[in-house]
Amino acid sequence: MKLAPSILAADLADLAAAVAQCEAGGADLIHFDVMDGHFVPNLTFGAPVLAAVARRTALPVDVHLMVDDPGRLLDDYLDAGAGWISVHWETASHLDRLLARIRAGGARAGVALNPATPVELLTDVLPQLDFVLLMSVNPGFAGQPFLPYVLDKARRLRALVAERQLAVEIEMDGGLGAATIRDAVVAGAGVCVAGSAIFAHDDPVAAMGHLRQLAETSL
Repeated sequence: MKLAPSILAADLADLAAAVAQCEAGGADLIHFDVMDGHFVPNLTFGAPVLAAVARRTALPVDVHLMVDDPGRLLDDYLDAGAGWISVHWETASHLDRLLARIRAGGARAGVALNPATPVELLTDVLPQLDFVLLMSVNPGFAGQPFLPYVLDKARRLRALVAERQLAVEIEMDGGLGAATIRDAVVAGAGVCVAGSAIFAHDDPVAAMGHLRQLAETSL
């Protein structure tokens, strides 16, 4: 299981400390949420913030573009140092073209799905993906409760990937913490994004270790 702390839940006035905590806690990725105030009702990080974060760490930065028309911003985030990029199926008019651009820019290419979007819509594009990001809350705000029906989506997606013998990772984001991370991993999530469960804790480094331990006991 790969652990991807979401720095949206960290102290936004001290992202350097959050990055250092991710490294000390053994994180595999740093999850970086980009929101535009249109696709989701919130605004977050621009490309200059990503560049600053990427300069502080050797960990891959996992950029989740929760934006309308992601193609207009893609090159900015690639140039700023994104290691993984996911675009939402719900906003990508020309998905094949976007995935090709992500890979040409040197990043791993993914598609994110809102909770109510069925995984079967990815059947044709699945061979072009490095990962699929399943939202287990409705995107836009940190700290929301986990939506259990997304576990069945993960199981169905895992079956699709296995049937076609593809190397596509399943990532899950939203409401993951001590009470839910085991279920997510058992259902097929190989990459778990956690925000409040880490950064709202008195000791984020210890929280990462605890989440990893819980996840690994389910394998």
